[in-house]
Amino acid sequence: MLVITWNIQWGRGVDGRVDLPRIVAGARALGDFDVLCLQEVADNYPGLEGLAAGVDQFAQLAGLLPAYHAVDGVATERHTPGLGPQRFGNMVFTRLPPVQVLRHQLPSPADPANHSMPRLALEVVLDAPGGPLRITTTHLEYYSAAQRQAQVEALRDLQRTAAAHPSPGLPGQEGTPFEPRPRGPRAVLTGDFNCAATDPAVARLQEPVAGAPRWVDAWTLAHPGQPHPPTLGLHDRAQWKGFTGSFDFLFVSQDLAGAVRRIEADLQTQASDHQPVLLELDLSR
Repeated sequence: MLVITWNIQWGRGVDGRVDLPRIVAGARALGDFDVLCLQEVADNYPGLEGLAAGVDQFAQLAGLLPAYHAVDGVATERHTPGLGPQRFGNMVFTRLPPVQVLRHQLPSPADPANHSMPRLALEVVLDAPGGPLRITTTHLEYYSAAQRQAQVEALRDLQRTAAAHPSPGLPGQEGTPFEPRPRGPRAVLTGDFNCAATDPAVARLQEPVAGAPRWVDAWTLAHPGQPHPPTLGLHDRAQWKGFTGSFDFLFVSQDLAGAVRRIEADLQTQASDHQPVLLELDLSR
């Protein structure tokens, strides 16, 4: 099973051009993915460089990937006079059939000294080989370390809660919204965490979770002792002024650690200010 995560910066490449077909082509060049997790998808945001009013990238991306189930995770929804609804957030595309979708708004405690925006964890439970598999993608706060830390705590709580949900659950409500659907402990967590691998938030995320398998950085499993590759600012020197960072991660629940076959980043593409990262899992293990 191949999973790709990519912060696409609304499809804006290093050349300043917004090009969603280029994003899809870049993801396909990295691997014949089963799951594609995207961050920074925009709808009707002319204030973002290169976008025009009325451009719905959630719909455009779904049209570019018709063979996949498209799941949107809107973190920010605003209604602006003269423009109407504006949306910004994440997407998951999956070949495997989704069993259920959960959208978790992440906490943003007041931090008036810093800019911030609403953040979301988009959870898609898949009918996968070996049983249910939760794929969650997120995009944590950039400016506010306090908010980012609170969001890490929320992700830990979500892992604990999901593992505690019984499967198959109580019978008797089939066909209603009360019908239980599995979540289970097996999980992959992807996204732009807006901090480096050495940041305390990354260490905290991977600490033991009571009653659930903890999160483990898949890069450290496949490349022990090796530094994470730069996934931000590698080519976009104008925007990031020479800064590079390793902000994009794929974590697996500890019970999936033995399933990690490889993880690699595409360090060549310039279709975004971030580099895409691919994880291969062997779910038969």
